[in-house]
Parts: sequence; structure tokens; C-alpha cells
Amino acid sequence: MSDLLRDSISVSSQFDMTSQAIIVCDDVLSCCQALPPEVSQLIVSSPPYNLGKEYEKQTGLQKYLEWQECVIEELVRLCHSNGSIVWQVGNFVEQGEVYPLDIYFYPIFKKLGMKLRNRIVWHFDHGLHASKRFSGRYEVLLWFTKTDDYIFNLDAVRVPSKYPGKRHYKGEKKGELSGNPLGKNPSDFWPLICREWESGIIDIPNVKSNHPEKTPHPCQFPIELVERCVLALTNKDDLILDPFGGVGSSLLAAIKNSRRGMIIDKEPSYLNVAHERLAAMQNGTLKIRPLGKPLHQPSGKEKVAQVPHEWKQGQKAPAKDPQGQQGILF
Repeated sequence: MSDLLRDSISVSSQFDMTSQAIIVCDDVLSCCQALPPEVSQLIVSSPPYNLGKEYEKQTGLQKYLEWQECVIEELVRLCHSNGSIVWQVGNFVEQGEVYPLDIYFYPIFKKLGMKLRNRIVWHFDHGLHASKRFSGRYEVLLWFTKTDDYIFNLDAVRVPSKYPGKRHYKGEKKGELSGNPLGKNPSDFWPLICREWESGIIDIPNVKSNHPEKTPHPCQFPIELVERCVLALTNKDDLILDPFGGVGSSLLAAIKNSRRGMIIDKEPSYLNVAHERLAAMQNGTLKIRPLGKPLHQPSGKEKVAQVPHEWKQGQKAPAKDPQGQQGILF
């Protein structure tokens, strides 16, 4: 348990450098414009990109990106000189055509002087099934820094080496151990955590109906996804800002690891859930998927893990895809 959880957590509804948790219900742009410069060492968020009926045409996507650029310009101002911005995005799909949002966002950050350090692929095994294209099973985290002098605590996020006894086989270091006793760099590909301890590949499941952290929010951050960024890119007592805070997963990741957190969201219902989750974390009742916990693997004996007898007879049951079209899911 972090030091911040041993005592009462100070919570504020407006920006206050002395508070450990800041939960603000406001428009993101106006709120950010009122904050002092270089206030946050880490800005991490998953911006809303459910463009919906309001943006049914490509011109709508352009308007969305123009709004996002206004927000990002403010976030760059708020990012500390040794800080980072981590922007987690997926794909926008319209009439079957895929628009990879990280490709659209990269020029915005680059134009504002930010430097891309990693394009991290977050892979998960569950989500909506498609019938006319391969089902989407990844999203992207774009990690930018403001300068070349940035915080990166690799030792805090190392994973055990697969071959810790491996030695150099030639050169000046021949015979010496080649690895790091603290483990190896987990790389920029983050799929199944159950394989992390073998290969250094990180698997973080997305938050679906059976996830212990599930709330009413439709696009919820798993806490452990943010935790890895918090541990690697900040130090204790630093401020982590999430401008699209939702139900507070970024805030909880910050508090859990002895940092301070601030979230902004215009939806009071989501922020009410964030308050409830923060209170539950403090009293020890919050359900959190532990960082590094292996994913559940079916034994094959479960009913849902067995091939249905209809399939064995060559009768695959049709199912509707997200676009409402009949098709076989695979």
C-alpha cells in the first residue's frame, strides 16, 4: 500500500497543488486554460473518439481533430519540461473503413514540438467481432516527451529475464553475465501479462463486463495500463493529469503509487463513480486487477470452452456483427 493511502486522502474539486486527488467537473479546454504552465510530469489519457451520428462524414473527423488540437496545445503547455504525454487511441471505423487515429494524432503533437519516444501497441483478446474485416484487437499508446531530458524509470517496470544466466560469448566481456539482475526492458508491445514473466511481453486485458474494475463507463482505462506509465515516467509526489478522466482510473493509478492525480471530465455521473472508487481504494474494498496478474486460462472442462455439438455436426450458428449483418464469427 502506498504512503498516500495510510492517511486520509485530500480531495479537491478545483486545482490545488496541496491536494493529492483533484476531481474537476468542467469543460476540458476551459479548465486546462486556467492551469499554470508545466504543472504536470505526466499527462495520460484516452480521448473520446466515439464520433457517432454527429460526425458521420470525413469532414466530421476533421472537425474532431481540430478540437483535439486545441486541447493538445494546452496540454503541451501544461507538461513539465522533463515530462511526458501518453495518448492512447484506437481506430475510428465508419461504414467499414478504418481510420487509425494514431496516424492522425502524430502530426499534431509533432507540430507542437513533442518528440515521440515509443509507439506502444496494447493488445487484448476480447472486443467486438467483425465479419467483413479482421476483428480489432489492439490500441496504441503514443508516448511523447517535451524535451530530451525526461523521466524514464526503466528499473521500476523491468520484467524477469527469460535466460538470466546468459553470458557474453565473445569480445571483452566474454564469460560475463549479459543481462541485468533487475530484469529486462518489457518492450513496446503489450499483450498477455500471463506471458510477461516468460518473454517480457505485457498482456493487459481491456475492461469488459467480467473485469473486476468494470463501471458504467463505455471505454474504461484498466488501472494497470496507466500504472506502468506512472511508474516509468514519474517520480513520487509528481502530478499526473488526465484531461478526459472518466471514472478515474488514471487518478487511482497515481494515488496507488504515491503520486498525485488530477482528472477533468464534463460528465458528473462518471466523476461520482471516480469519487466512489477513490473512497473504496482507501478503505480497501476497491476491486483492482493487480499489475502483472496472469490472465485466466480455461482448462477446457468449462462448458463455454468446449466445442458445441452443433458445430461438430457442421452447423455453425449465425450471429450478427456490430453492423447488424448476419455472419459467422471467428
